[in-house]
Amino acid sequence: MLSLRLSRLVKPATVRSSLLLSLTSSGFSTTSSVQTPPFSILHARPCGADLGKLIILTATEDLTTLDKTVPLELMKEMVMIGASHGWIATLKEDGIMRLQDDLNPVASDSDPKHIPLPPLVTLPHCQTQVVTNVAMSSSSPEHEDCVVAVKFLGPQLSLCRPAQRNSEWTNIRIAKPMFLLLPCYVFPERWNVSYSRIWR
Repeated sequence: MLSLRLSRLVKPATVRSSLLLSLTSSGFSTTSSVQTPPFSILHARPCGADLGKLIILTATEDLTTLDKTVPLELMKEMVMIGASHGWIATLKEDGIMRLQDDLNPVASDSDPKHIPLPPLVTLPHCQTQVVTNVAMSSSSPEHEDCVVAVKFLGPQLSLCRPAQRNSEWTNIRIAKPMFLLLPCYVFPERWNVSYSRIWR
């Protein structure tokens, strides 16, 4: 296992800007101290007006229907592209990636948070349609130092700080992209990013 540490990100001059989802209690940290036990979201039972109630499988293998209502469109695989810290990343037809807390059981039903990320910029000879991993450095993208990392199929890794004014992506081309991106550890106080790669 080879460890790679990027001590500083430099922005290139040409760059601007299965429905079974497992989430753990550490992934659902919020500003409150409420935590939930591990569970898997199986689907949502329609309950009117494009909304559904979440049906989960608990760690003890109990099926439970929550009172939490969510937009049914989030249960489509084409919309949801990843999850981190209880936030889901979505990519709709408009091409804008968003972070949403709709599937977090302790988040508000009446006022869910939807945070748009800057428009994605594709590096030459790369693509941004197939996402393989999404990670956040803190429990909320609203924290000033939170860094969101998105790994695409191929050599592109993109990072941004959504809470900063005029946020934009910093794109990195990975020289030898034949690796699995393990959980991304971001140290935002210095823009340091550490990750490991496993060669196939």
